Amino acid sequence: MSILAVMDTNVFVSSLLTSKADAATVLVVRKMLAGELVPVYSSAIVAEYRNVLARPKFKFCRAETDHLLAAVEMFGVLVEPDDSAVSLPDEKDVPFYAAALETRRAGSFLVTGNMRHFPCEPFIVSPRAFIDLLGARYDG
Repeated sequence: MSILAVMDTNVFVSSLLTSKADAATVLVVRKMLAGELVPVYSSAIVAEYRNVLARPKFKFCRAETDHLLAAVEMFGVLVEPDDSAVSLPDEKDVPFYAAALETRRAGSFLVTGNMRHFPCEPFIVSPRAFIDLLGARYDG
């Protein structure tokens, strides 16, 4: 059974920037591509992914980022939550938190490298904690 996960943009950025094959962000992306986790996204989230991953400073391969985003849209769950009731210090984080809240009954997680940007909630986890959680679910 796959786990639903809203992935903060920094997970993709970090996975594309690192040269470490065993980095937690790389493992999260691999698990998404392998179907072990189902990405949850909204039109606002995909727009953020596209905007950030296309920034010239990163010099990411367009084909690679297109492949990631196609996988999110093809295998993911599209939600369009009403995020007007959500308030966070950085408005750019609101769509991610709102999508996680929208799918929380289905057991979704919000995976982020910026834990301090979000409320302290048990479903908001770092990439490493998420990988550990997946390991525990498959091992146990």
